[in-house]
Amino acid sequence: MRGIRISHPDRLMFERPRMTKLDLVRYYDRVASAMMPHVGGRPLTLVRCGSGVAAGCMYMKHSKVWAPPALTRISVREKTKIGEYLVIETPEAIVALAQMDIVEIHTWNTRKEKIEYPDRIVIDLDPGDAIEWPTVVEAARLVRRLLHTLDLEGFVKTTGGRGLHVVIPLEPRHDWQACLAFARAVAAALVRHDPDRFTTTFGKRGRERQILVDYLRNNRTNTSVAAFSTRARAGAPVSVPVSWSEVTERLRPEAFTAATVPARLERQRKDPWAEYFTMKQRLPAKAVAALEGV
Repeated sequence: MRGIRISHPDRLMFERPRMTKLDLVRYYDRVASAMMPHVGGRPLTLVRCGSGVAAGCMYMKHSKVWAPPALTRISVREKTKIGEYLVIETPEAIVALAQMDIVEIHTWNTRKEKIEYPDRIVIDLDPGDAIEWPTVVEAARLVRRLLHTLDLEGFVKTTGGRGLHVVIPLEPRHDWQACLAFARAVAAALVRHDPDRFTTTFGKRGRERQILVDYLRNNRTNTSVAAFSTRARAGAPVSVPVSWSEVTERLRPEAFTAATVPARLERQRKDPWAEYFTMKQRLPAKAVAALEGV
């Protein structure tokens, strides 16, 4: 498929609903064109399920010598060494990842041309087990209103779980430290606004009725699940870009799966993130101070 030889096509990747490796490859082939603008040129962290999701999966941060040649390799400075990362530059590379038994594709907030200057900030809203969906919707809309006070726009996508990502496109002019400081300030502003609803404390225990605002997605080398990536969970859920008008109590993120998302793309008349890729935004000079005053 796309010139990539598929080994073990009958391998069972998901049990419910039943999905073979060939099914997974076909899914990624169908969404590759829509996925490319979200993943192209970004260093990857991957979740590989070599014997299927039920048998267990592992994170794969660095390149492997056996990775197909359709994938690009780049060297990135890390704390104590130089790491080699895989990068997608063609739709064929997306299919190649599926051939590698990759179920989840996670991307950096930066592209290879300007590794030290992120072109997005991700505000990850991760609800505790007792949080109802309407509360997550309200939280995402609150983040958007907060951004609007700074003349910034954010775009929203499902995560393949119960949460939402609000993604802020940026010109790649701010370094990692500035982007992390901004994300931290957004999280702190939300906690001040409603400490019963929001938290920045990690760990599930004790926050069942709170939404974790995970600002650490904006640390260098940290990643977020890519748009249109499947998740290594029952049902083969998918992270999907949506419009703000779709983000209501009626939206059912669990309905976005590898079985349903290709048809959604075929029905769409307009990409809900069309403006994302042309939007020119910079963080205001005193953005952190402004958020501290909210």
